[in-house]
Amino acid sequence: MSVRIAVVGASGYTGGELLRILATHREAEVVMATSREYKGKPITHIHPHLRGFYPNLRFTEASVEKMLESDLVFLSLPAGVSKNYVPQLLESGVKVIDLGPDYRLRNPEDYERWYGWSHPHPDLLAKSVYGMPELHREEIKGARLVASPGCNSTAAILALVPAVESRLIDLEHVAVDVKVGSSEAGRKPTQGTHHPERANVMRPYEASGHRHVAEIEQELSAIAGRELRVAFVPHAVGAIRGALATAHTWLTEDDERRIMKAYVSRYGKEPFVRIVRGPPVGYPDPKYVVGSNFADVGFAVERRIGRAAFMAAIDNLMKGAAGQAVQCFNLVMGFDETEGLRFPPLKPA
Repeated sequence: MSVRIAVVGASGYTGGELLRILATHREAEVVMATSREYKGKPITHIHPHLRGFYPNLRFTEASVEKMLESDLVFLSLPAGVSKNYVPQLLESGVKVIDLGPDYRLRNPEDYERWYGWSHPHPDLLAKSVYGMPELHREEIKGARLVASPGCNSTAAILALVPAVESRLIDLEHVAVDVKVGSSEAGRKPTQGTHHPERANVMRPYEASGHRHVAEIEQELSAIAGRELRVAFVPHAVGAIRGALATAHTWLTEDDERRIMKAYVSRYGKEPFVRIVRGPPVGYPDPKYVVGSNFADVGFAVERRIGRAAFMAAIDNLMKGAAGQAVQCFNLVMGFDETEGLRFPPLKPA
């Protein structure tokens, strides 16, 4: 029997990606897709590329009562909204995968610092599992509440895990640069995100402290066994999809073979992480992961000054959002982890 799924916030880009993936997922049945703005309209009103896949599904309001008719709910909502739904859903036995940030951070005080509000359910933060399978696969299996990571943090963490885990770098000095496409900003245009303002741009934003750094520090600190502080600057670029993280670090040991061994040891058996090294591409490039759940990782060493750059390229809407969330869904429900996600990237893109 298929798992009955509700997608809350289904009219956005991430919600659309969830619907696209779940349309061919052999174990899932989408029974509810919500949108306050497009209530009553067919899914194809906003997602015309899904013609023929959901002929009878229309957008509805986000009613908790209707959500309770599902087995699992994907919440694709802005910061601060999911926390209003999660407690009641969990109390009623419905499992939740939250693609927003409301349950990603373990320390309640971090919400006051990074989001400007006091978390009303700190007890649930301790029960939530950070939804990165490469780090928390066993915890995700059977979890009731999974907090799917942000796209910038996903790329940054995947780039750095092998280096931090193997103590290959100076943990006191880590700086991460992320370039990310316009779809990260969501469907609703703003002064800085609609096409005439965004096209051809290469612009840093929130350079004095982006919210996603809280996730990066939380996860890398747990791996290091000590508190880490990471410098982090995201950049808006003119691409539609894709995120590229480059972590600038200082090596404690100049041994490229050991670095490669660390990458292979950590990611060699991961179904959605590919190590990119040498020609023809050379380094990770978001162009070659677009439309897929793959993360391409790699590194470069500048021996002259003992510096190393660790890189990860993802599709921000897939491995950085919907794809990773479905990967977690598969683990939660005990399915093959790759179900619904077995397709290569697009080319050309």
